Amino acid sequence: MRGWMGFAIAGMLAQCPVEVTAAPKAGSAAELGGLWEAQRVFVPEAHGTLRLSRKGPVWRAEIVGKVVEASVDHERIGFDLPRDAGKFRGALSSDQSRITGHWIQPANDGGGPFASSVTLTRKRPNEWSGEITPLNMGYTFYLMVKERSDGSVGALLRNPERNLGFFQFKPNRLEREGDVVRLVTAAVDGKAARVVSEGRYDRENDRLSFYFPSRGGTYDFRRLGPEEPSDYYPRGRPTAAYVYQPPAAKNDGWATASLSDVGMDQARIETFIRTLIATSMDSASTPQIHGVLIARHGKLVLEEYFHGEHGEKAHDSRSAGKSIASDLAGAAIQAGDRLSEDSRVYEVMNGGSMPANLEPRKRAMTLKHLLTMTSGFDCDEEDENTPGYEDNIKGPDVYRATLDLPMVRQPGDKAVYCSVGANLAGGVVARAAGKPTLELFQKLIADPLDIRQYYMGVTGTLDYYLGGGARFLPRDFLKWAQVHVNHGTWNGRHIYSAEWSRRATSPLVRFSETSRTRYGYLWWIYDYPYQGRKVRSYFASGNGGQLSIGIDELDLAIVFQGGNYNDWDNGIIGLDYVQNFILPAVRER
Repeated sequence: MRGWMGFAIAGMLAQCPVEVTAAPKAGSAAELGGLWEAQRVFVPEAHGTLRLSRKGPVWRAEIVGKVVEASVDHERIGFDLPRDAGKFRGALSSDQSRITGHWIQPANDGGGPFASSVTLTRKRPNEWSGEITPLNMGYTFYLMVKERSDGSVGALLRNPERNLGFFQFKPNRLEREGDVVRLVTAAVDGKAARVVSEGRYDRENDRLSFYFPSRGGTYDFRRLGPEEPSDYYPRGRPTAAYVYQPPAAKNDGWATASLSDVGMDQARIETFIRTLIATSMDSASTPQIHGVLIARHGKLVLEEYFHGEHGEKAHDSRSAGKSIASDLAGAAIQAGDRLSEDSRVYEVMNGGSMPANLEPRKRAMTLKHLLTMTSGFDCDEEDENTPGYEDNIKGPDVYRATLDLPMVRQPGDKAVYCSVGANLAGGVVARAAGKPTLELFQKLIADPLDIRQYYMGVTGTLDYYLGGGARFLPRDFLKWAQVHVNHGTWNGRHIYSAEWSRRATSPLVRFSETSRTRYGYLWWIYDYPYQGRKVRSYFASGNGGQLSIGIDELDLAIVFQGGNYNDWDNGIIGLDYVQNFILPAVRER
């Protein structure tokens, strides 16, 4: 509705006489009005072609001019570059035609460390090579400066990667003294205004420079012209009229079709996308949708991106990545590994025997308790003072630190949201399977789902951190829900059983009596009104608006990706969009 109001108002303004206003006074803050843009990208040192060669028992690795010796242990190959410039862990295939593994890039000001999939193919006897494509991390800032009616100069700071303008910096106005400029917060709840950042204005080059020490240093902002395109807006500026086009076919396992082919009302969906495009970016809390994808009857029928995002860019999934631990458990059971939902956590993590003198509550903890977040650990993501709060877990071995947490209740008694518990579930699966988490994910999830590009956060022990933060291409993110809609299969391949899928997406626990949602095995459950009845949805959910949603009854899968990080009012607005725009467009058949 808001979008159509925007169109109507724009039409009214076009018919009104233009009000002529005086030019801002030279040297004033108002003189700096307009949209400003700045960006810094942190490019990892090591990227490009990786070569591994063998001469007798000695293995040698070469990348970006660096040559190091690699170690080999039972066909597993690894090496570390000097100065923590990167690491490789891989395995030689039985026919020695390829080496598959992961490149681990170090952390920098943009985040990390991250692991990405790498395949080296044999080019000649005893020599293998392949491309390392690390994740380029960075920050983009948009600064909208406008004079207000009271004479102050407003400053709106937007940051699509982490929403830092909303929850960290929170500037309200721009102040200026000569060439010194300041971003200043509003006085709120009795707290005085504070200076977010002090910088300078370069009049000769028309540049604003602000220092953000926690985000890599100084950012030089360039003022954009009135009609210059910018990803600050959903579809740039000026915006072309939206016309629906079916998604293009790619070599990623998705069949494609049009909306009408699968019984969806194209006009309604076009209205929805036009509403998103017309969203006014006039507030730090405005919904920022980065992508919307829809599949029905197993076919991809809608793929739309906003704010400069696109289908070839891996997007942060945040806590939606927890759902992978559930899928990985089901896949390991399907593969025949000695694992079940009743597997004892401490027994599996201790190599098959229960540790001596372990307290009874820890002895009783099972994989199911971790998957339903009813472990009993003193861990609560809503309470920073609990020892299991994600940022309070110290040391390289996150599994060990989690297992050492104190207990506060009997397992199964109460569901409490705990990120490190979800990560420990992945550790239990990997220990039971006898394979590293990265290798297990590649074999059981990525390969059968045609997922070729991803970036996984890793711990100090190089385990895939399943508490959240992995980055996937949007089409691959949609596959998570689609496999459950398919009752555990993808293009004829069984990833996990239909029974596991049913249990994982069943309403097993609640986090509160007032919550509209329930919880299964690391999947959320929510019932929607549809044509006079309720239909059940389940979804992987991540901070900022990351949603991979399945609705079995309608043979429907939906993805939302967004940038409203730590904005809890807008962080799951995609759920409302499903009810108000998408479900009304679905014809039952």
